Amino acid sequence: MTRLRLGLLLLALLALAALSAPLLEGWMGRDAFAPDLFARYAPPSAEYPLGADELGRDLLLRLLYGARVSLGVGVAAALAAAVLGTALGLLAAWRGGWVDAALMRLADGLLALPALPILVLLAAVDPAALGLPRGALATDMLRITAILVLFGWVGVARLARATALTLLASDYVRAARALGVTEAGVLWRHVLPGLAAPVAVASALAVAGAILAESVLSFLGLGIQPPVPSWGNMLANAQEAVFAAPLAAVWPGLAILLAVAACALVADGVARK
Repeated sequence: MTRLRLGLLLLALLALAALSAPLLEGWMGRDAFAPDLFARYAPPSAEYPLGADELGRDLLLRLLYGARVSLGVGVAAALAAAVLGTALGLLAAWRGGWVDAALMRLADGLLALPALPILVLLAAVDPAALGLPRGALATDMLRITAILVLFGWVGVARLARATALTLLASDYVRAARALGVTEAGVLWRHVLPGLAAPVAVASALAVAGAILAESVLSFLGLGIQPPVPSWGNMLANAQEAVFAAPLAAVWPGLAILLAVAACALVADGVARK
């Protein structure tokens, strides 16, 4: 429970900080997106609490705005993958036969693919070729989320299927069917509640994986595009002066570390309950 509470506390603090970005920006009287070349790589001070980046923009504000993007993509991708994976895993366990075989072979095929190169390849597709506006934040977030969900549902589906098969073979499910409970009632009342804990653990780890994947894609220039900040592109922008101004890389790296560690603590805490 201690690990679960600590993880939830860290995630709550990160989310609260991300939501407070516009309020803090107004209170400081500074635009997080406006460059100030006279303050390039300024050290931490009363004016710039965490320093300034390569264009003189406040690192604290950009870190908080980046949290909105990175956490948003991570949570959205994990939730979508959890819902899709749970539905497909439950369908495979319930129907069995060719439905189970087809879904599991599809999952095996996706697991056999090298995930990172495929993610990079898909992220490199020009949004304009799909009829989407190029460079829009919503487009970038939707594109990255969809790519992550494409691979993220597989692990959840396999876990949900294995757990559902055990539950469907249990005595209380057989008793419910013998008493005339409909199949929808059996799945909703007796099977889905049993999937909650394992799917919650998988989802917490999926949030961490999605945050890392988004950071990697943005670091490579294939994710969230500047001037919108994300933790990944902040790291990419800081690498040119990593020795002259190391704090510009330390802060986003530390934010990624805290977010991933918090998700791991939540997953571990749920698994121990």
